[in-house]
Amino acid sequence: MWLFSKKGDSGFSSSSTAEEVTLGVHGDGLTAIVTGASSGIGAETARVLALRGVHVIMGVIDMMDAFNVKDSILKQIPTAKVDVMKLDLSSMASVHHFADEFNSTSLPLNILMPFSSNKSVVGKYEENNKRNNWRAYGQSKLANILHANELARRFKEDGVNITANSVHPGVVNTSIYLQNRFLKGLSNILCPFVIRCLERIWLKNVQQGASTTCYLALHPEVSGINGKYFADNNVSETCLQGRDMDLAKKLWDFSMNLTMKNEQ
Repeated sequence: MWLFSKKGDSGFSSSSTAEEVTLGVHGDGLTAIVTGASSGIGAETARVLALRGVHVIMGVIDMMDAFNVKDSILKQIPTAKVDVMKLDLSSMASVHHFADEFNSTSLPLNILMPFSSNKSVVGKYEENNKRNNWRAYGQSKLANILHANELARRFKEDGVNITANSVHPGVVNTSIYLQNRFLKGLSNILCPFVIRCLERIWLKNVQQGASTTCYLALHPEVSGINGKYFADNNVSETCLQGRDMDLAKKLWDFSMNLTMKNEQ
């Protein structure tokens, strides 16, 4: 992404890494729940937050990979506070169990929840609809934005001192990118050297992909900011649908009704 590294108002850009945007920031006394932390952006988010002193709770499906990530973090940062907990966001039973277990522990009240994209989402869409899995994945990301907006509105309305924001990590060279059939086909046509050059120009690496989440989670400049959309370590503007508060409320109500049905 070196061709598109213009700095924004924050002083950071698309090329900034998670370590760079949190340099000098101390997260002692904070607890972060990071989902999808067994690989890719989630693993890097967990590592950098732990590096800054945050107590990291890795909410994951694949426990074995997560423990490998934890071991890697502890080798680099022996004083890191990292725990691994089972969490399958597609299962309400798993979500309830995670919440009960989390609430039973003695943790500081100042909690960060930088949820990362769950790679299992793509797999589930591939199983259900081979042709439209990327369209469905895009809709799920729109739902993330709408949910954050409605949650932020409710926090503000209730006078709760909690903020909710949404993050676009950018186009990152992770397993999700590698599952794109068009890009797979392109890699079969072009030589590896050309592919690597294109990746350097167009794609972020994992360290850059995790930066906006870590920036929003820790940097003092964003303290108190609520209901915003961040990209490349700066406040940005999402699509029209992503700013539709009526649609956000409809999605919230639909989700609540669906959740209650699943619990019955």
